[in-house]
Amino acid sequence: MKKLLLLPLFCLLLNAQDKEELLKQAQEYEKKQDYKNAMLIYKKIAENKTIEFPEEEAIAIVEKPEIKPIKKNLNTIEDKETKSTIEQILESSFDIYPYQENYFFPISYDTKSRDDRKRNETKFQLSIKKPIIHDFFGLDETFYFGYTQTSWWQLYHDSSPFRETNYKPEVFVTIPYGKKDKTALKAFKAGFLHESNGQSEEKSRSWNRIYLESFFQYENLFIVPRVWYRIKEDKNSDDNHDIQDYLGYGDVTFVYPYKEHTFKLLFRNNLKSNNNRSYGQLDWTFPFFGSKNTFGHIQLSSGYGDSLIDYNEDITRINFGISLSR
Repeated sequence: MKKLLLLPLFCLLLNAQDKEELLKQAQEYEKKQDYKNAMLIYKKIAENKTIEFPEEEAIAIVEKPEIKPIKKNLNTIEDKETKSTIEQILESSFDIYPYQENYFFPISYDTKSRDDRKRNETKFQLSIKKPIIHDFFGLDETFYFGYTQTSWWQLYHDSSPFRETNYKPEVFVTIPYGKKDKTALKAFKAGFLHESNGQSEEKSRSWNRIYLESFFQYENLFIVPRVWYRIKEDKNSDDNHDIQDYLGYGDVTFVYPYKEHTFKLLFRNNLKSNNNRSYGQLDWTFPFFGSKNTFGHIQLSSGYGDSLIDYNEDITRINFGISLSR
């Protein structure tokens, strides 16, 4: 059940009667295991100063409008776990969080003309994750299900078709490592990733990978190297057998947050001296007209693997739009 602390605060001048009332409220906070507000009251009582604190009833429950009258009519449930389960059913709570960037680019411009598309199109991405199990092996690890969908939409074409959509469901686990300020290595991540474009016959593309990531931090700079192993497919059903010749066996991402801006650079290379191929992508997100959860987003990319259908094409693209997560 999500709770939001309401903004109204109440100021009380400490006289003897007020102190007695405040002491009672502090004890009530302790009973609710809200030690932060309890200690605030005790501290101000000792200092004999005017204090500001949230009123006891200043807790609002965020829920569907139709749920509140139903909950009032339910029989009292004493068991806390059963009560929590009933609330989850009523609220349809499923704890989904942003995963990769969620963005919308109304301008996605290819620097080269191509016969099968207009140079300017719309690109957008939806990405979410769902925690499944936490600390199952006692390593403080968390297992997740993730889903990312990236689409290229020929919005400015007469019939506005979706040219390509890449679907990436995955299962992964994150494991924290080391102690705060003791080591640059902060965590590991391992998972299974499927990627396909849902098309048929000659336009079909798909592959399966298992991967391992590690997370390093050097002050404001985060470095995330990743390696993967492609799971082999039957030759008769493999519609992109040479994809690793273009996308290689891993990538590395650099993330640099600076105040309200973030800069992210992804780079990969097939590490071959002959027919060397690479890909680079630079993302810059920045404040968008004072919004706290919407960001301006500029993305520049160049190389092989812009999308599955174009994994063997060298494409340079400029994207402008907004991002809902970063």
